[in-house]
Amino acid sequence: MSTTTAPTALTRKDFVTDQDVRWCPGCGDYSILAQVQKVMPELGVARENVVFVSGIGCSSRFPYYMNTYGFHSIHGRAPAIATGLKSARPELSVWVVTGDGDGLSIGGNHLLHALRRNIDINLLLFNNRIYGLTKGQYSPTSEMGKVTKSTPLGSIDYPLNPISVALGAEASFVARTHDLDRKHMMEVFRAAHDHRGASFVEIFQNCNVFNDDAFDAVTGRKNRTEMMIDLRHGEPIRFGEDGHAGVVMSPDGRLRIVEVADVGIDALLVHDMHRQDPSLAFALARLSSDEPDSATGTWSPTPFGVFRDIDRPDYGSMVSGQIAEAASKRGPGDLRALLQSAGTWQVA
Repeated sequence: MSTTTAPTALTRKDFVTDQDVRWCPGCGDYSILAQVQKVMPELGVARENVVFVSGIGCSSRFPYYMNTYGFHSIHGRAPAIATGLKSARPELSVWVVTGDGDGLSIGGNHLLHALRRNIDINLLLFNNRIYGLTKGQYSPTSEMGKVTKSTPLGSIDYPLNPISVALGAEASFVARTHDLDRKHMMEVFRAAHDHRGASFVEIFQNCNVFNDDAFDAVTGRKNRTEMMIDLRHGEPIRFGEDGHAGVVMSPDGRLRIVEVADVGIDALLVHDMHRQDPSLAFALARLSSDEPDSATGTWSPTPFGVFRDIDRPDYGSMVSGQIAEAASKRGPGDLRALLQSAGTWQVA
């Protein structure tokens, strides 16, 4: 989150570059790009105070298409670069764009530490369950049994759940959206920006070349009413046609899906995204399976929206506090004295 306001009114066109957008026709990245460009003027941040940092992958071309500052960095290291940038320039609005491969495979370690430190950056993870740039290998989020160029007999790796990973790292803001709902994307991006601290947003994104319709069973037009659970803070968790289905907590603490007519609306779980304890948000993240049911071949209803949004001191503020405290006790630092202190030597 940046507190610097834009001096003049901006529009989406101000955030569009003259670069040709080079994603495959029909790629979900186009929709995500459009919504980010649309929401940017609403955030009140001057373009020169916005930075997009990416790693490697199809999603990582993003900085070229945003008329802001940007880094196209190296594989998996975008969170580390964003950490350094935000620490040095806390007034900037820093966004990290990554994918399921870039962010959860080679970059998994950097992602975890950026989240646990609560760096005041916004991380957008495009999840298409495949490696697109390198032409169709399985990724850390690919379902078991996935047949790809690198798993010709089917993947035997159990997939990561990005929301569970973020919550396990104690991320203070965790959300999920998808590339087929423009309004929902903008709501989530706006909420991520408004949060002070590390914001993690998973975006279900279609790769129509190497993994087409990967999420169609959940987000497809014919399926979304019965398969998408819209999380709204302070409201009972229900979904389906006329809200006929809902989520309750069993005596053993597990969440399960029920018919509202069978249990009554008062029995439904009320969503609390501000709850400090992440266990309930984690249970919601695990409500949907990472693979279809082996008996029926069907997917589980999947929650979307903000899972967690809590107040916690961000890393930059704590560092600034330490520096201010040290200065008040010891006075301003002396760089020359530090460099010439004990432990230095001269080479003749």
